[in-house]
Amino acid sequence: MKHFFNFIFLISFSISLFSQNKIERLEPANWWIGMEHQNIQLLVYGENIADLDPKIESTDLTIRQVTKVQNPNYLFLDILINTNANAGTINIDFYQNKIKITSHPFQLLDRKRGADEIVGFDSRDAIYLITPDRFANGNPSNDNIEGMKQKANRSDKGGRHGGDIQGMKNSLDYIKDLGFTSIWLNPVLENDMEVYSYHGYSTTDFYKVDPRFGTNESYQDFAETARAKGLKLIMDMIVNHCGSFHWWMDDLPSDDWINQWDEMTFTNHRKTVLQDPYVSDFDKKQFTDGWFVETMPDLNPRNPLFAKYLIQNSIWWVEYLGLSGIRMDTYPYPDMDFMTDWTKAMMKEYPYLNIVGEEWYEHPTIVSYWQKGKNNPNGYTSELKSVMDFPIQMSMSKALNEKENWNSGWIRVYEMLALDYLYPDPMNLVIFPDNHDMKRIFAQMNDDYNKYQQAMIFVATMRGIPQYYYGTEILMSGSGDHGIIRSDFPGGWKSDEVNAFTGKGLTVQQKKAKDFTTKLLHWRQSATAIHNGKLMHFIPKDGIYVYFRYNDDQKVMIIFNKNQNETTIDLSRYAEMLKGKTIGTDVLDGKVFSLDNKIQVAKNGATILDLK
Repeated sequence: MKHFFNFIFLISFSISLFSQNKIERLEPANWWIGMEHQNIQLLVYGENIADLDPKIESTDLTIRQVTKVQNPNYLFLDILINTNANAGTINIDFYQNKIKITSHPFQLLDRKRGADEIVGFDSRDAIYLITPDRFANGNPSNDNIEGMKQKANRSDKGGRHGGDIQGMKNSLDYIKDLGFTSIWLNPVLENDMEVYSYHGYSTTDFYKVDPRFGTNESYQDFAETARAKGLKLIMDMIVNHCGSFHWWMDDLPSDDWINQWDEMTFTNHRKTVLQDPYVSDFDKKQFTDGWFVETMPDLNPRNPLFAKYLIQNSIWWVEYLGLSGIRMDTYPYPDMDFMTDWTKAMMKEYPYLNIVGEEWYEHPTIVSYWQKGKNNPNGYTSELKSVMDFPIQMSMSKALNEKENWNSGWIRVYEMLALDYLYPDPMNLVIFPDNHDMKRIFAQMNDDYNKYQQAMIFVATMRGIPQYYYGTEILMSGSGDHGIIRSDFPGGWKSDEVNAFTGKGLTVQQKKAKDFTTKLLHWRQSATAIHNGKLMHFIPKDGIYVYFRYNDDQKVMIIFNKNQNETTIDLSRYAEMLKGKTIGTDVLDGKVFSLDNKIQVAKNGATILDLK
């Protein structure tokens, strides 16, 4: 009888402990065999989990170190994936006083592709940027998810509208037929916030797709389907901040997991502080550690456990989806040394991946600071391949709207390009007419179609990697409120009267713009001089700006005419680039020009000539 009661006691004790030490999260839940990163860190979360001793009874995995932190509800396990490990599910057991309290499965997976198959986007590509909630609703059943805070309401410009992964998957042929070769999605990870969650930049779970967009599996299926159609996928990532409703915010691993202040302190957004030789420590700290808004806690990657968590998470998504690239949001804001470590780790795992960082600044002295290969005066070394070229975007927008004078008009673009010597690799910059955070290009051009067309041609033919925002091809306009800028793509919802996917209800001008965009981008796909050619431009004169793109196989002449009448151009000025060429064919309308002496170009427009 005594033994019986002892047995019952042990069972009761074990059940009690199990209830107290249930593992609620283990991140990441899997890894892959054959990765560069075979020393991984697992975050384990559960009530008083630090009271338990983890063990692995497997030759495939070895626990190298167990780290306890300030909060007893966390453990961090350093795990080595052994050289001859096999794919399969391995249990991580948790003991107390030699009694197994609980177990949690961990999966080792075979890789679907090698690191050399992760090929990044480059200057041969044209990128289509999508805000998923506003593009197409392919699965109305996930518009509202029980228990999630914000519901779908298309009448609310700042609310969720119901666009999802299935809608984007259904639209892949449309994107491909336009001539695009890469897709960049604004974030699709869980954003379970009370308001304004549609944009995706307030992550509440770094390992989970927002159920209102779909599932991890549907995201993976989207990536695979896009790849099969020849479309590369770029993931929008954020390591600077998360959402205030992230699951760990109610129970932080340690006080230094996020950057905390005695009172709410916002970033000063003064990006020059990182280069300023006279900067105060306070101003620099406020830039890096200050919060964007009250609902976006500022993360602290100076915590080494958190740094590894963020690096692993990024690698996990690249491997899981087979990504071709990453667009890193607010690249300068996190700790700059961490960003070098993060980028270096990504490139070590995926040497052919491309990563573009957002540095929203009007001058290349600041933007170029972040590109790999830059010899910075303060000794900072970046590993970032590409940067968003905001200086060129801003100069182009101003140039097209200004009168031509000594210091205005196309000379802005000319002189901005003259500063390309500041960049280690200007050909790998991402250029764009607009994006999800700014006035749409048609609005920037005051709804002037001719100016819009010039902006589109400039981005398509200039050095760098072109990116266009969804709807630009049909003259979607909007400015001011972001909810308006990110308006629904017409035809993405069954109730829409206008359907841009089919052309139903589009105006004559919208159809013209769509046809123009399609022809331009399809020509660009085979234009090797645009992909890898050199650039030579000539000082703008009398409203005319001319540049050439050329390599050993092709030479292209691009002519911008801001004059309100047809203009005759004396070709003798461009003799050094026209030597040996006798005709130029307009790639958009097929018109053939003799290059003997002079040519006439259309008013207020742009001409692309393929030279022979």
